Amino acid sequence: MSEFHSLLEAEIPRLRRYARALVREADRADDLVQDTLIRALAKQHLWMPGTNLRAWLFTLMHNQHVNNVRRPAREAVELDAEENSGTLVATTDPTASCQLRELEKALGRLRQEEREVILLVGLEGLRYDETAEILGVPIGTVRSRLFRGRETLRKLLDMDEGAVTVRDKVEIAKAA
Repeated sequence: MSEFHSLLEAEIPRLRRYARALVREADRADDLVQDTLIRALAKQHLWMPGTNLRAWLFTLMHNQHVNNVRRPAREAVELDAEENSGTLVATTDPTASCQLRELEKALGRLRQEEREVILLVGLEGLRYDETAEILGVPIGTVRSRLFRGRETLRKLLDMDEGAVTVRDKVEIAKAA
């Protein structure tokens, strides 16, 4: 296996996490990850070794997502709950599970631009400049979207300025 393939494989969990948070449907997220990986393999010659592969992949994913959103909506696919029950994760802490659902709903109510920035900075831990590069916007736009998104999340989650941050809730959810 080539070095590129090894590095690409190591990024798949992050791509899946970001895609699931971005599109909020497991099947569509998996399709987005697959499309991103196919595009990455096809454009492998454009990636420069030594540069940030994760940022490059997230840029590919962002662009693919924008293309998908611009296409007409696909027909809804019905899922068999019995068939997919093995993939569901159970938690022993009902509080964490409830907080995660609240956070997911609140993230879903954000504008797409704000949600993308919060997911890249807050969930994936990317720097502002990396996020700006991925989204193709100035760093000031990243900062303002992040600020507005966090403020909106605080309101949606009925949080004070000094209360638990979104990053704290994400960390709680990861630990669950």
